[in-house]
Amino acid sequence: MPGQSRKRSISRRSILKGGAGVGTAVVGWLGSRAFIPKLQPGNLAVAAEPADDNTNLTPAQALQKLIDGNNRFVEYRRQNPNQTTARLREVAQGQKPFAAILSCADSRVPVELIFDQGLGDIFVVRVAGNIATREDIASHEFGTLVLGAKVLMVIGHSRCGAVEAAIKGGEFPGAIGSLVEAIQPAVDRSKGQSGNQLDNAIKANVELQAKRLLVSPVISELVETVKLKVVGGYYDLDTGRISVIS
Repeated sequence: MPGQSRKRSISRRSILKGGAGVGTAVVGWLGSRAFIPKLQPGNLAVAAEPADDNTNLTPAQALQKLIDGNNRFVEYRRQNPNQTTARLREVAQGQKPFAAILSCADSRVPVELIFDQGLGDIFVVRVAGNIATREDIASHEFGTLVLGAKVLMVIGHSRCGAVEAAIKGGEFPGAIGSLVEAIQPAVDRSKGQSGNQLDNAIKANVELQAKRLLVSPVISELVETVKLKVVGGYYDLDTGRISVIS
């Protein structure tokens, strides 16, 4: 409002202390939180419920929050939280997501929708085949250590085209082959299992990519100190249901 100063939070720096061979790196805290401007009298369009404070959630509670949101989505009880103008203005000043997701880029898996969450709630990395590349791992190191996400879920989904391509094999145009190469170990591991071959490979790929995330000394240390939980999830395109598989 005119004539009224805004409070600014002091920028902070956090020190990353990784495992053996990692050394010490300095990471700047991007996006400091700031005071939200007061509402104009009668401006009900931006009036909303206060945003959830996820700072003190445990990893188990953060996972349960995801599961509860997915249950609402499946049961047509969506609350559409944190999607107001007030929330938009709040998170414009900084983010504090309670969860991080490594998901397939498939257009049928809109992460915030299937977990019934809103602006600033989930830190999402999406890539075909939900593979954990070096850049994806780096992104989730930032999302967990710096931004404070308490649960990191790798999500595969039914009828995944990337995994199906890895099963069929063959020649692929452009860089698509790199996706198949990253998924192939999961396909090999799932061979000979009873049940649906594609579903088995999709779930094996989720487990494989979760293990690749844990190779990160940053992520593994957060898990070891019970500040983070890494899990796998399987999304059923037909029902909208997420099943925790690891």
